[in-house]
Order: sequence, then C-alpha cells, then structure tokens
Amino acid sequence: MTKTIIRTAQAPQAIGTYSQAVKVGQTVYLSGQIPLVPESMMLVEGDISAQITQVFNNLKAVAMAAGGDLSDIVKLTVFLTDLAHFPIVNEIMRNYFHEPYPARAAIGVAALPKAAEVEMDAIMYLKPQDYSL
Repeated sequence: MTKTIIRTAQAPQAIGTYSQAVKVGQTVYLSGQIPLVPESMMLVEGDISAQITQVFNNLKAVAMAAGGDLSDIVKLTVFLTDLAHFPIVNEIMRNYFHEPYPARAAIGVAALPKAAEVEMDAIMYLKPQDYSL
C-alpha cells in the first residue's frame, strides 16, 4: 500500500523528524499534538483548559487535511503531566466528540516537549469514497 504524508499550515509544523500525519489506505496516523499555536509555534497562553482546547483544534486541522474530521478518529491517546487534569480533558472532549466515542488511553508522563502539559495523538479511519455516482 502507498503511504501519503499529510501536511497543513492550520496545525503546528513538525518540529522534529516526523510528519503531521501519515495515511496508509483508509487509515491515518496522526502524530502527537501539543498546544502550539500554528501561526507562532509558541504554546497557547492560558491554563490547562486552553492547552487542551488548542490540542483538539490542532488534531482537527490535521484530520481535515487528511480528508476526515474528528468523528473519524477511532483511537485517541492523551498524555498528561498531571492526571488530575483528566476530568478537564473529558469536559472539553465533549465539545469535539459525540457518541460513539473513540477508544482512548490516558497516560501520565513526567514531561512533554516545550513544557506542554498535554499531548494527544490519534488513529483515524476514513470512510471509503463512493465514486459510483
């Protein structure tokens, strides 16, 4: 199968040796997003709620660039430097996802790039295109 590299200026540019996302067949692997503002490549200002919101916005931009949206995400992984923030993730996630929710894991970590407090990556499955019309 062919792999396609996904890029968008609507999400932070890769700051290392990785791609924003890689599509293989109908599956898209979205790299971890931290709360960087795409235009400045600086962490969003504000509390953990602002960081979580920015991460979801970044994931949404990459998902759209790949031809999907957040409803196509089948697996979401959340990395938090403080697991006490997990209820805030749930609260904000309700603004971006609706049932059926994706499978999800939450992992407590000691540190994240750029001193972010949250990072998320995802796996998305795109519905096959119907070209019979």
